[in-house]
Amino acid sequence: MNNRYLGAVILSPLLIFLFVGGTTLKYLILTLSLIGMSEFYKVVRVKNINPLNYLGYAMCIAYYLVFNLNVNTLFNLIIISVMILLIIPIFKRNYNFIDISTTLLGFLYIGVFFSFITIVNNKANGNYLVWLIFLSSWVCDTAAYYAGKFFGKNKLCPIISPKKTVEGAIGGLLGSSLACGLFGVYLKGQGVPIPIIHFFLIGGISGVLVQFGDLVASSIKRYLGVKDYSNLIPGHGGILDRFDSILFASVVIYYYLTIIIGI
Repeated sequence: MNNRYLGAVILSPLLIFLFVGGTTLKYLILTLSLIGMSEFYKVVRVKNINPLNYLGYAMCIAYYLVFNLNVNTLFNLIIISVMILLIIPIFKRNYNFIDISTTLLGFLYIGVFFSFITIVNNKANGNYLVWLIFLSSWVCDTAAYYAGKFFGKNKLCPIISPKKTVEGAIGGLLGSSLACGLFGVYLKGQGVPIPIIHFFLIGGISGVLVQFGDLVASSIKRYLGVKDYSNLIPGHGGILDRFDSILFASVVIYYYLTIIIGI
């Protein structure tokens, strides 16, 4: 069996957690966050960066335990964590501000971004809306691949990702917008009170941002000189390789639902 298909089979049970939602989904996302952070902290060491792994994991676990509370609690947790981390190099001279910054980046970029999947799931009709995160990401990736394969002529970011094309990016945006729009039509039939136009807009905006998510992950790997974050998933690399675009999709869809629609 092709490794990419084998990897897809391994990942498919994760869809069950989306149907279940609630606390079960929350702790799955926490687990994925911790694995993703461990991949990130491991690969940055090739540049002699020395992140404080266990403090990063502790911050992530604490964040997931309290993020169902109010925003002020989350803000205070993050500020206190930053202060503690900044103080450490004063007493531990083998750590410096780059190590501290990388530790924080791993927590914010992976742990916090991943959490928006659960936060969207907790919204009104979130059991439906959370699928927008995965639908926009997966369809955008697939549409971009085939649009680039058949029509791609102009390179998008050749230094960061040589295979990506402008035509592929446009195809990904259109594919994401159409898929989310059609999903909106379905949700209308399920009684979800959101105008269908918002689903097309969500798909279009997410279709842009998920491609930036992919490019961000690629730029980090290119700087570090690694092909994948790990070999955890056959044919796909690590958690960050497979979920890089979903990290950005979860954030943009959360803010669209919260600010534009007001859920």
